[in-house]
Amino acid sequence: MGRRYDPERRQRIIDAAIAVVGEHGIGALSHRSVAAAADVPLGSTTYHFATLDDLLVAALEQLSAEWVADMEHWERDTASEMPLADAMAGLMERLLERDRKRLELEYELYVAALRRTPVRPIVSAYLDDTAAQVVRRTGDLGAARATVALFDGLLLQLLLTGRPFDRDEARAAFERVTG
Repeated sequence: MGRRYDPERRQRIIDAAIAVVGEHGIGALSHRSVAAAADVPLGSTTYHFATLDDLLVAALEQLSAEWVADMEHWERDTASEMPLADAMAGLMERLLERDRKRLELEYELYVAALRRTPVRPIVSAYLDDTAAQVVRRTGDLGAARATVALFDGLLLQLLLTGRPFDRDEARAAFERVTG
């Protein structure tokens, strides 16, 4: 029996890895669990991704590209005269209301870079890309990085504690950073 041509297999494996982490956490990620979720032979996962770190990098690259696209939409759709504090609080609210589980997945992969060195360049690029979006509003890279740090910190706290989002509190925090 010859090899079956399946040009979408690599992408299905990446999507399955994202689904496994999203449903069960990063601890459940294995070539075997991803192969089962993607409905491909185990050898396919190791053929396309020799290590789990390779698979994590691909998954995080995909999520980061989606994040950057979301940020570009946010930038286009947000009135330029809107104060940055209002815009950032609104973005947080939209993200938390839209798909909290997706946000948890993104941050779980983001935090994985603490222990998985190959993932760090993708997280670094995400931070740079996000700061580049915000700097267009602030005109100051330092203020943009501080705003992104606050954004990530507030979101992580909300996700970890389960506290409800308070738009006024978030807005006030951003206002202290952005002036």
